[in-house]
Amino acid sequence: MRRFLVIIEPTDTGFSAYSPDIPGCVATGATREETEQNMHEAIQFHVDGIREDRLAIPESLSFAEYMAVA
Repeated sequence: MRRFLVIIEPTDTGFSAYSPDIPGCVATGATREETEQNMHEAIQFHVDGIREDRLAIPESLSFAEYMAVA
């Protein structure tokens, strides 16, 4: 099992998501939950394509951290 960081951002019409470790893999949705599901499916589709092409699945190198400032 692989884990990838996914960034979800609000938009004017809903939400969008991307993974910094999988270039070009994006998803959108009307709600955060829909966007999460769509992104999960997009990542699975992308990884399946990589496997079919017999390429290496990218390593998950990104991480996120919240930083508090005054």
